[in-house]
Amino acid sequence: MRAVPHQQLAGFYFFYFAHIGAFAPFFAVYLDSVGLSAAEIGTVMALPLVTRALAPYLWGWLADAAGRRLGLVRATLLVGLACWLGLFVSATFLWICMVVLAAGFFLSAALPVVEAATLTHLGEHTGRYGAIRLWGSIGYIVAVVGVGYALDFFPVRALLWIVAASLLGTLAFAALVPEARHAEAAADTQPIGEVLRRPVVVALIAACALMAIAHGPYYTFYSIHLVDHGYSTGLTGWLWGLGVICEIAIFLWLPRIYAAFTLRGILIASFALAAVRFLLIGWGAGSLVLLALAQTLHAASFGSFHAAAIGIVHRLFRGRHQARGQAIYGSLTFGVGGTLGALASGALWDRAGAEFTFSAAAACAFAGMLLIVWKLKLENGERKYRES
Repeated sequence: MRAVPHQQLAGFYFFYFAHIGAFAPFFAVYLDSVGLSAAEIGTVMALPLVTRALAPYLWGWLADAAGRRLGLVRATLLVGLACWLGLFVSATFLWICMVVLAAGFFLSAALPVVEAATLTHLGEHTGRYGAIRLWGSIGYIVAVVGVGYALDFFPVRALLWIVAASLLGTLAFAALVPEARHAEAAADTQPIGEVLRRPVVVALIAACALMAIAHGPYYTFYSIHLVDHGYSTGLTGWLWGLGVICEIAIFLWLPRIYAAFTLRGILIASFALAAVRFLLIGWGAGSLVLLALAQTLHAASFGSFHAAAIGIVHRLFRGRHQARGQAIYGSLTFGVGGTLGALASGALWDRAGAEFTFSAAAACAFAGMLLIVWKLKLENGERKYRES
C-alpha cells in the first residue's frame, strides 16, 4: 500500500468537523438569541446548504482541471474564514444571510476535494477510510460537547470565536496534506454527463438527497427541540456527542462491515434505521432514554450511510472524475436535499409542531430506502463494490 498522510488528513478532518460540531447544533441557538424568527432561522441554516448545492461542482472541476486539489482547499478555507469574521460586524437578518452565504460558498470547497484526495491516497484499500475519517467524528464530539458546556457559562456570541478558531485549525492542517496522484482509468474517456445519466447514479443521488432532506429538522431544530423540553445545553451537547460516539464505532468497524455486507445492503439498513430514529426524536422527546436510543442510530443514519455512499461514488466516478464526482454527490444530496430539508422544517415547525415535522423526516428516509431497493442495481454484481 502506498504511504498515506494519515496524521495530516486526520488533523484536517478533526478541525473541519469541529467547526461543523460548533456550527450545526448551536448556530440556530445564536440566531434565536439575536431575535430571529423560526422561519428566518430556517432560512439562514439553509444558506450553507444552498452553497453546497451550487458551489462544489465549480470547485471540483477546478481541482480536477488544475491537478492541485489541496492548493485550492487552502485558498478557499482562508477566504471562508475571512468571510466568517464578518459576523462580528452586525447581527441583522440580511447581514447574517450575506455573511453565511459568502462563507459557505468558499468553505464548501474543502470537504469533497479532500474526500477525493483521501480516497486517492488509499487506492483500493477504501475500507481503511474509516480509520482516518473517525478523527472528524472525534473533532465533532469534542466541539459539540465542549460548546454545549461553554454556552452554559459564556454568552452565546462566544460561538463565533469558537467556529473561527476551528476554521483556523482546519487551514493549518490543510497546508500539511500533500497532493495525491490519481491513476487514469479507461472509464475516464466517458464524458461526465454520461456517467451522471446512468440509472445507478440517478438512483443513488436521489435516494441520498431524500436522506439529506430527512436530516433537515435534526440539524436545524434538534437543539431548540430539546431546550423546549427542558434539557440544558450541556445535556443537549452530550446527546449530540452520543450520536457521534456511535458513528466513530461504525467507522472503526468499517473493514469488517465492508467484508460482511454489500454496500447496497448497508444503505438499505441505514435508511430503515434513520426512519426509526426520527420517529423516536419527534415523539419521544419527553424520555431521555428514547432520545439516547435515537442518538445511537446516528451510527446508521450518518455513519454507515455516508461510508457506503461515498464508497459507491468513488467507484462510479473514476480517475480524473473523482473530485467532481464527490462534489456532484455532495451538491445534489447534502446541498439540494439539505437545503430543502432546512427550508421545509422551518416552514413546518411553528405550524405543524415537532412531532409532525420529524414524522415527515422519517417518511423521507423510508422513501429513500424504497428507492434503493427498487432502483440501485449495481452492475456486474454487487461484489465488485466490496472492499478488496
